[in-house]
Amino acid sequence: MQTILVAGDPVLTNLLVVGAGVLAMPLAMSRMGILLGTAIIIWSGLTAGFGLYLQTRCARYLDRGSASFFALSQITYPNAAVIFDAAIAIKCFGVGVSYLIIIGDLMPGVVQGFTSDVHGLQFLLDRHFWVTGFMLIVIPLSFLRRLDSLKYTSVIALISIGYLVILVVAHFAKGDTMQERGPIRVVQWAGIVPTLSSFPVIVFAYTCHQNMFSILNEISNNSPFRTTSVVTSSIGSAAAIYVLVAITGYLSFGNNVAGNIVGMYAPSVASTIGKAAIVVLVMFSYPLQVHPCRASVDAVLKWRPTGKSDSRNSSPSRAGSSPLLPSAKSNPPKGDGIGEVRFAAITTGIIVLSYIVAMTVSSLEKVLAYVGSTGSTSISFILPGLFYYKISSPDSQHHQRLMKEDDDGEVASDDEEDEGLLGGRSSKSGSWRRTLLRRLSLALAIYGFVVMVTCLISNTFFIVAH
Repeated sequence: MQTILVAGDPVLTNLLVVGAGVLAMPLAMSRMGILLGTAIIIWSGLTAGFGLYLQTRCARYLDRGSASFFALSQITYPNAAVIFDAAIAIKCFGVGVSYLIIIGDLMPGVVQGFTSDVHGLQFLLDRHFWVTGFMLIVIPLSFLRRLDSLKYTSVIALISIGYLVILVVAHFAKGDTMQERGPIRVVQWAGIVPTLSSFPVIVFAYTCHQNMFSILNEISNNSPFRTTSVVTSSIGSAAAIYVLVAITGYLSFGNNVAGNIVGMYAPSVASTIGKAAIVVLVMFSYPLQVHPCRASVDAVLKWRPTGKSDSRNSSPSRAGSSPLLPSAKSNPPKGDGIGEVRFAAITTGIIVLSYIVAMTVSSLEKVLAYVGSTGSTSISFILPGLFYYKISSPDSQHHQRLMKEDDDGEVASDDEEDEGLLGGRSSKSGSWRRTLLRRLSLALAIYGFVVMVTCLISNTFFIVAH
């Protein structure tokens, strides 16, 4: 389906450019300085993009349409699969709850921005009313099995992002915030602790890896060139937006900038629409968290301890005789392989639990700080790096099968006169690239562990300081 191919970029970009992340970039820039802040935004984009690229490489070792963290765990670290999927489920659940809390916090202000006369309609200022009301909208979207089904809502979310970016840039161009602007740091920084406290905000803003396998399963053309193009364009556009908003937002308010820059603008119709755009953005992002959360919960419930022989026989990896691109008949049923009753039960459980938490807790800042430090780093860096390093080992039977298929494909496409010295050079070059890629994947996993420890320590110091 061509629609999946077209929808792939907007869905992935929507996952990358989340509202909370882009609006917090000016504050991160104020603590790091313009030069260091820009460098870290670009570096974080590169490392996140490399993690996504490794996921596309790992998917090649699995049957078409069956790629998932659970499937990779079964052929790499089968007895640790439950830990990986539990971390993904907790992370996605926590982010989904935070979206509902944002809706409950912003909507009363949106109502007051459009009308100051709410006498007799006090329920419009109650966060519980808005959380309940918007749940009625996101529930049907959460029961959709395929990410491709959310392509239209993703377009609306992208429009909301575009409006927020235009709002920030327009206020900077008008210069109507200069009276409130504080000092500007270009090279200097605010110190090690403030910088480290903002570092997780930038790192986690790129986290969309939990949905990458679903996109690879649904996209019509999953060739290496196409998937790499999707990753490059999405990460590149996200990084450009982050740098643009970070610099213009920071230059508008200087060191006086707050965590949510839209809330700092003088009350107006434009700023009120900006708050409404944030609500729309997080509302349509909620189903995108339910999708991987549901898959991970299902994998946790199905998990059983297995030996090496069992994991080799039961894993969804390519058989020796399977084609490079299996037919659609080999794809899991309904796109995710979850039965109707099980699908409904897990989805209902996630929705009900997230609703209860959002209604009873008004702030998850401290909890999400630690969940994000562990869950996001695991999904973005540690798991892609470890999975590819393990599965691409020259001693791995899955790697040997894939290399044989690739070699057979090259031989079939080449004429006899093209073989020989040129073919030997190509083989050596390919082997050198695979070795380098494997080493870089291990470096990414190590980097993920370092980022996790750094974020946990910085969050602890930040919370204690406040």
